[in-house]
Amino acid sequence: MEALFVIVANYGSAALLIVTFLSCLAMPVPASLMMLTGGAFAASGDLVLATVCLSAYAGAVAGDQAGYFIGRSCAGPLERWAAGRRSRAFLLGRARAAIDDWGGPGVFLSRWLISPLGPYVNFAGGAGRMHWVRFSVWGAAGEAVWVGLYVGLGYAFAESLPAIAEFAADFNGIIASGVVAVGLWFWLRVLQKRRGRAKDAGSGVVESE
Repeated sequence: MEALFVIVANYGSAALLIVTFLSCLAMPVPASLMMLTGGAFAASGDLVLATVCLSAYAGAVAGDQAGYFIGRSCAGPLERWAAGRRSRAFLLGRARAAIDDWGGPGVFLSRWLISPLGPYVNFAGGAGRMHWVRFSVWGAAGEAVWVGLYVGLGYAFAESLPAIAEFAADFNGIIASGVVAVGLWFWLRVLQKRRGRAKDAGSGVVESE
C-alpha cells in the first residue's frame, strides 16, 4: 500500500490510466488497488474525483480495444503464447467458453465480476471475430462498473483503505478460485463424456464381432 501511495502521489491520474491499460492486456499490475488508492486521494482533496474516474476508465477501455485487436490480428501467435503456460491456456479456454455461452453479457461480467478472465476475453473476442461494436458496448459498460466500484470504495472508505484493499484482494481471490473450480468441473464433464463415448464404441465393436 505504501508503494501505491507513492506512485499515485507522484504521478496522479496518469498512473491510473497506464495501470488499467496494462491490466486489460494480462499484465500483472495492481489496477484495482490503484483505483482504490486514487479514490482515497480524491477524498482527501489531493486529486480530482472526476479526473481519477476518467483516467482509469480511459485506460481500461483502451486496454480492452488493444486486447481485442491483438486477438483479431494474432490468433495463431496468441494461442502459442497461451500454450506456453497452463494457467494462460486454461483462462483463454474459459474466456472463449464465456463468449460462446454468454456473448455480450459475458464480456460485461468479465470486466468486474470475474475480472481474472477479462484480458483473456479481450483476446478471445478478437480471435473469435466477435462483432467489434457488440464487444465495445458491453465492454465499456462493464468497465464503468469496475472503475466506479473501486474508485467509489476508495473514496467512501478512505480512512479504512488498508482494510478495504484486503477485502478487495480476498474477493478477487474468491472469484478466481470459483472460475477455476467451474472450469475444472466442465473439464471433468468433458472427460467423462469422452470415456462414455469410447466405452460405447468399444461395446459396439464387441457386439458386432
